[in-house]
Amino acid sequence: MAGGVGSRFWPMSTPEKPKQFIDVLGIGKSLIQLTVERFKTVIPIENVWIVTSEKYKSIVREQLPEIPECQILMEPCMRNTAPCIEYVSRKIYAKYPEANLVFSPADHIVLDVNTFRDVIKNSLEFTENREVILTLGMMPTRPETGYGYIKSQEVYKSISQQDSIHKVEAFKEKPNLETAKAYLAEGGYYWNAGIFIWNAKMVVNTIAKLVPNLASVFDKVEPYFYTEKEQEVINEYFPTCQNISIDYAVMEKSEDVYVYPANFGWSDLGTWGSLYTHLQQDENNNAVVGQNVNLVDCKNCVVHTPTERKVVIQGLDNFIIAESDNTLLICQKEQEQHIKDWQK
Repeated sequence: MAGGVGSRFWPMSTPEKPKQFIDVLGIGKSLIQLTVERFKTVIPIENVWIVTSEKYKSIVREQLPEIPECQILMEPCMRNTAPCIEYVSRKIYAKYPEANLVFSPADHIVLDVNTFRDVIKNSLEFTENREVILTLGMMPTRPETGYGYIKSQEVYKSISQQDSIHKVEAFKEKPNLETAKAYLAEGGYYWNAGIFIWNAKMVVNTIAKLVPNLASVFDKVEPYFYTEKEQEVINEYFPTCQNISIDYAVMEKSEDVYVYPANFGWSDLGTWGSLYTHLQQDENNNAVVGQNVNLVDCKNCVVHTPTERKVVIQGLDNFIIAESDNTLLICQKEQEQHIKDWQK
């Protein structure tokens, strides 16, 4: 899923080139390239599908030339994750009704790729012949207020030989700090990573049952799948889809949702602060992406200036400094929630 605009990472991430297509870590690969790469040993590259905005097709083709062009699906407008998942699931199901599917955002970070692959393999085995939805729950390492949470039921309610898979009791919205601390103290709560595993038949049947108005849109589109008119029909009907996330549309309503607690160094990279924690830091706790940055008497800063321009910064503590496309951002870390407003 690669259609978001990443507005909280401005000015590095812009509507013209959002964060999933950017080398945010300074390692020579964009987030979407890293996402596809970590799936390669689990899912053949010819089975990878990308759902993105039509304006990003050329970027996807440039960064992922190995993906068949017919498997890059283009949304004419943003309608959140439920229409995205319904579109690609209905199309795959029409041709491959026995398919087993993994849905993953394109802009997350995974540090322990080997553990991630093991979790995905186990998940696919779990959902292959079961009418269930499996979501990955990240084991919380801190009382994080920027993530939604998944509350699991007791281990004995598991339907698997693996004690690590539990029935979901409830999905929780992003909490305040006091509530997040209570979740960690109680146990059985996991960060919602937004990664889902279920077979194509289950997707199609569940959305038809729980979100019939969404399914009815794709009833009209389905006869045109794999034809020359598909994009034209999608452009006509996709904007009529309800703007709704898969969490609200399905996960919070279904009684067949399970959670697989996992720990593979995950982050959704939603903020500059989260990026800071994943970058190497110097002796003054500064994290820098850029070859020509000279920090003088600075500490606790995150700097992202990947151009060749020489940058000298003096005397800042706990700041974000980012440059991209002739735009420079300098702000206190604790004020980053306002970045969305400043770019307007």
